[in-house]
Amino acid sequence: QLQLVASGGALVQPGGSLRLSCAASESSLDHYAIGWFRQAPGKEHEGISCISSSGAVTNHADSVKGRFTISRDNAKNTVYLQSNNLKPDGTGVYYCAALYGPCTTEVLTNPARTVTVFNSWGQGTQVTVSS
Repeated sequence: QLQLVASGGALVQPGGSLRLSCAASESSLDHYAIGWFRQAPGKEHEGISCISSSGAVTNHADSVKGRFTISRDNAKNTVYLQSNNLKPDGTGVYYCAALYGPCTTEVLTNPARTVTVFNSWGQGTQVTVSS
């Protein structure tokens, strides 16, 4: 079974940047589309970005467009989330998950779709945006 591990979270000041990584243990990621989510304290999961298995298709939630970039290096078996100009509302636990279907904005923003197409949720990584 695919096991994903997110890493790279840290304490960062507003306006700062982080690169988060999503890696697979004992499996190859190159057949899987991947999505990133975050969960702020006391809130539901929020879909951020997804990327197709080849990397040719990416989508981002409106809240992070222009600031976050998702990419992948299949040779390194890793998917990245470059997060720039972080804001305090970006604080939360960031998770990656395998996407069993097309990477579209809907799978990120429609909770009814999210629960049916995402699986193999990895351990999250904490991002804290604070001065």
